Amino acid sequence: MNESTSSTNNEITSSTNSEAAPSVSPDAAIPTVSLRDKVEEVLHNVYDPEIPVNIFDLGLVYEVKIGDKGDVKITMTLTAPACPAAGEIVHDVQQKIEALDGVLDCHVQLTFDPPWTKEMMTEEARLELGFL
Repeated sequence: MNESTSSTNNEITSSTNSEAAPSVSPDAAIPTVSLRDKVEEVLHNVYDPEIPVNIFDLGLVYEVKIGDKGDVKITMTLTAPACPAAGEIVHDVQQKIEALDGVLDCHVQLTFDPPWTKEMMTEEARLELGFL
């Protein structure tokens, strides 16, 4: 199943070959969690050490692609090209995504096109950082 999510200006679009709602296991009434959900949960738990908001809510994650064979590609940016924590953030994303069951490989691609702006943050992130 190919899944992709693009996030620009906090608008997230998703295209999958299956329904967006969680599937229910025939053996139990507990919804199963998709690999996409697990990846996004991980991204909500990665922080720039200088900013108390996760990289997903900061709007740093532009795209998440999940291939059929457990390969994950994350396209993301940083708040500034000279971010001193760049290596640490990218390593943290890659390490945490590759630790997920079902993920064989994770590639993190940094881009600065389009450049990050405060408008890319979620309303919650802007509130947390005092921009509202």
